[in-house]
Amino acid sequence: VAEKFDSLEEHLEKFVENIRQLGIIVSDFQPSSQTGLNQKLNFMVTGLQDIDKCRQQLHDISVPLEVFEYIDQGRNPQLYTKECLERALAKNEQVKGKIDTMKKFKSLLIQELTKVFPEDMAKYKAIRGEDPPP
Repeated sequence: VAEKFDSLEEHLEKFVENIRQLGIIVSDFQPSSQTGLNQKLNFMVTGLQDIDKCRQQLHDISVPLEVFEYIDQGRNPQLYTKECLERALAKNEQVKGKIDTMKKFKSLLIQELTKVFPEDMAKYKAIRGEDPPP
């Protein structure tokens, strides 16, 4: 997959450079530079075709829209990954805390129910395989 991205990156860099050069030619256009202008326009067409070929190789890759929002805001898209991981870790800690709390609650509930309903709880534990039947 990395090779596909490297190829796309290379083609995009060439395309951007051709556009930059085209802008220079157009900004100071002289009739004698018509041949160079035509050549750069042809390079642009070829560059777009190369980029389109890369697109076909990467059709199965999806990018979250939030990444494009990061780019539009001038932020590094790698920060998106970092923040996603941080949010996932925080959520994981919350869920782990809830699970631990529920386990404690279950243990306390079983203890209290055993005090009030010892026979029923012995049957329950036997069915669950926690204690052998009395």
